[in-house]
Amino acid sequence: MNRKITLIVALTVALASGTAAAQSGAPAGDVAKGSQKVQMCQGCHGIEGWRTAFPEVYTVPRISGQQPAYLVNALKAYRNGERAHPSMRAIAATLSDQDMADVAAYYSQPALKTAGK
Repeated sequence: MNRKITLIVALTVALASGTAAAQSGAPAGDVAKGSQKVQMCQGCHGIEGWRTAFPEVYTVPRISGQQPAYLVNALKAYRNGERAHPSMRAIAATLSDQDMADVAAYYSQPALKTAGK
């Protein structure tokens, strides 16, 4: 009985979250369009173990397989100045909300994560 109640509560929360996202006016991402907008991303995020030296030496994180909402929120934080990396701020400043949703849809594909792209 407790399992059923837990499952019902989990499903209700998931449905409510999806409804809230749909009502928020956030654009839906398009994987095909996103694949055409990732050229600037792949130079750093598409190379396994890539390190960069600007503004300091660090390993660039892989973003394939991330949740779309995380990617969109990160891009918005760069665009709004809440995240300070200069290259990412410059790139995010050129992206519309739709561009961000499309790029996030592309990178969130499980196939990218397993293919090592």
